[in-house]
Amino acid sequence: MQREIDFAKGGGLVPAIVQDAQTKNVLMMGYMNEEAYKATLMTKRVTFYSRSRRCLWTKGETSGNYLDLVSLAVDCDGDTLLVKATPRGPVCHQGTDTCWGETNEPSPLLFLATLQDFIERRKAEMPEGSYTTSLFRDGLNRMAQKVGEEALEAVIEAVNGTNERFIYEGSDLFYHLIVLLTAKGLRIEDLAAELQERHAPGWKKH
Repeated sequence: MQREIDFAKGGGLVPAIVQDAQTKNVLMMGYMNEEAYKATLMTKRVTFYSRSRRCLWTKGETSGNYLDLVSLAVDCDGDTLLVKATPRGPVCHQGTDTCWGETNEPSPLLFLATLQDFIERRKAEMPEGSYTTSLFRDGLNRMAQKVGEEALEAVIEAVNGTNERFIYEGSDLFYHLIVLLTAKGLRIEDLAAELQERHAPGWKKH
């Protein structure tokens, strides 16, 4: 259940921190009053209250670089909003991706989770003509075998091939490993959590 927003604490305004829903990068910060908050929910485009102009303004209404609302959360004190959105272009009026002049690029590591989401959809839908579908139909033993085959090919390229070929075969290995994880009801995040645990001081091998 979402907390009540305490607009009165800030004289009718609350800070709204905007985060890219995909890259997780912070894009900007603005202020919302209750009317801007309701407009954001209704239109699904992030809308603020301009303190200088004393009116509502929808981000992108001039440039076309709208912020499409994904989700909105209230902090523990009820006086700050976290707005997750999808930007349609540079967010800052100076033409940069963020209001701090940073580049809003996703970490390639985040794509591994996105890839597994896609593979899970393939497992659920099993579309014809899909290589991933064929792997699920072949069964667990075949999927495990493919991981072994791709691991061997990656090792061969690491020892005797080029870096380009090693990256290529390593990518095949990752893909087939994620397919196998999906078949087992596991996630790539489970591997990351295990490695994170091993990195902790005092960790001992099982």
